[in-house]
Amino acid sequence: MAIYLDENSKVLVQGMTGSEGQKHTRRMLSAGTQVVAGVNPRKAGTSVDFEVAPIGEGAGAVAAGTVSVPVYGSVADAKEATGANVSVIFVPPAFTKAAVIEAVDADLDLVVIITEGVPVADTAEFRAYAAEKGVRLIGPNCPGIISPGKSNVGITPPDITGSGPIGLVSKSGTLTYQMMYELRDIGFTTCIGIGGDPVIGTTHIDALAAFEADPDTKAIVMIGEIGGDAEERAAEFIAANVTKPVVGYVAGFTAPEGKTMGHAGAIVSGSSGTAAAKKEALEAVGVKVGKTPTETANLARELFA
Repeated sequence: MAIYLDENSKVLVQGMTGSEGQKHTRRMLSAGTQVVAGVNPRKAGTSVDFEVAPIGEGAGAVAAGTVSVPVYGSVADAKEATGANVSVIFVPPAFTKAAVIEAVDADLDLVVIITEGVPVADTAEFRAYAAEKGVRLIGPNCPGIISPGKSNVGITPPDITGSGPIGLVSKSGTLTYQMMYELRDIGFTTCIGIGGDPVIGTTHIDALAAFEADPDTKAIVMIGEIGGDAEERAAEFIAANVTKPVVGYVAGFTAPEGKTMGHAGAIVSGSSGTAAAKKEALEAVGVKVGKTPTETANLARELFA
């Protein structure tokens, strides 16, 4: 099994006709993702052809060839025509709020927001709106979500790991990819890059709860970073609700106080939000925390020895 995304997910791409949208739609198709539609009001009624490279073997293999994806004028039109239930958004920051609200109004199951630089006030507004409507958001400023061998929505490299029993939730895109590669010999049910902005749709806690409920996920790797208190709150949740083993890593032990590092939310203020404080909180509830990504992967590997 997988969480939030599987082989039956039908994906539409908001911003598919732009350069980033086209590049990553091609990669998603090559990973076996069911990309069924693009959305662009100015190009409704057209289609975009993608040359797809072969990938995989057996029943899940994708043959090389041309895939033609139709473009619709709205998310609602695309959903009605194709049955799409997932959207991935590749639009500039100024238009992201409108794109998310349009997807939420179409009553999709999942909306993945890749865009970086979305104003925090916009994110707070559309996150509250999505929560009210019961639509799950991932992001913004994130690599997306992949259930290896089933579907890949976003910009995560699809060929660096396979399916297996580990669930991965991470604030950092780059560390998501590294952990997937380090543990490729074991594999993952689902890997989620939740994004590092101060306000995000899906949190560590949301993913932990979903992995806890997924019978095929046997262990969880959680990657955090400096700034905020998300990891401390996740530690409290793990203590009260998670029975599966959790291994953690916190990026930013050497970050100077008061300086934003990488993500907009990665800033240390006094003793709040430091990597050391987060490591201490996680270890206090039984989470083994590695000092480096490789050490963290080795701790996860020991669970399956």
